[in-house]
Amino acid sequence: MSQHKYLEIPDLDVKFPFRCFSDDGRGLVYPHWHKEIEVIYVVEGTIKIGVNDALLSVNEGEIYFFDSGETHYFLATPDSKRLVFQFDTRLFDAIFQTSQHTINVRDIFKTRENWSVFWSKETETSVRQCLQACFEYAHDDAPASLYLLYARLYEYLGLMVGKVPLKKASNKKSLTNDSLQNQEVIDKMDQIFTFIEERYGEPIQLEDIADVAGFTPHYFTRFFKRNTGVTFVQFLTEYRINMAKSILGTEELPMIEVAEKAGFNSVKTFHHVFKENVGVSPKKYQKLISGN
Repeated sequence: MSQHKYLEIPDLDVKFPFRCFSDDGRGLVYPHWHKEIEVIYVVEGTIKIGVNDALLSVNEGEIYFFDSGETHYFLATPDSKRLVFQFDTRLFDAIFQTSQHTINVRDIFKTRENWSVFWSKETETSVRQCLQACFEYAHDDAPASLYLLYARLYEYLGLMVGKVPLKKASNKKSLTNDSLQNQEVIDKMDQIFTFIEERYGEPIQLEDIADVAGFTPHYFTRFFKRNTGVTFVQFLTEYRINMAKSILGTEELPMIEVAEKAGFNSVKTFHHVFKENVGVSPKKYQKLISGN
């Protein structure tokens, strides 16, 4: 593929880094990669996945997962439907921080067969039912649904550990230069994102963030745009807007304090940038989500 392989940054909740959605296959998804695990369950039809320089036809009822940093793309398949699950392995940190077992969650996915055609039918059925339940609980507003979703996610991890087979030696591929470079980029982007998460409420100069990554400002600018598809200023602005949305939805504060907490240097700038990106003013947005 001639298109650039972009780093995708899924919009995940920091405290609960998981999301799932359905896709009707009508659109082409260009080559991209992300640090999060992505699981695909084909509900209807057949989808075409590009991965590891191969084009795979994944059929109805089958499951395929992409490991962290694995470049992939989807061809348009209009007569299909797939459920997509994305999560950061941090989702499972709590159990392993207190457990006597020292399993690395990333290693679980790196060492298992990605495609359910290499699993037993019993395992495929169990994982399929588990994923379907995860999807239903994730879109259910009932108070118990979040707890049931958590339970199903841990069940899924248990199936990965106990039922999904290890990759056969003949199917294993040595790390390519691309995958090694992807891991290096993930590490750099983790440093950058951690800095932003901790300092977004303060003024951030290009020199500051470039220094965190160990780059010159000029090289950092090219590095960030090449791997995310947007400029650093665009990304930081969007991040601050999302933080402002969170504040507006959970706290009753004067707009000057909302602007300051979200990292904007003036209420006027905050109001202008927010309305330009969201389509409504901060005050109107707050009223819309509060139902008043």
